Amino acid sequence: MTTHDEEQLGNLLSALPPAPENWVQAAKDVPLARQRLDEIVERARADEDYRRRVVADPESALEEADVVAHSENIEIIRKQLDE
Repeated sequence: MTTHDEEQLGNLLSALPPAPENWVQAAKDVPLARQRLDEIVERARADEDYRRRVVADPESALEEADVVAHSENIEIIRKQLDE
């Protein structure tokens, strides 16, 4: 295995093309999306009516929170509410 010092690694990394803008934006959006998922789960744990709505239609809860309603986010909510 080859070892590289920090300067060599910096040179190698700088030779790479920049990340696509949509990747950069997605990475920036992750913390906010995670916070909103946590807020949905917290509210669902505190409010039984809201919990029933989230369980019945998680896509709507995600859309209301401005979070993309893809399968991974739905699964996160389901797993946390099943705990």
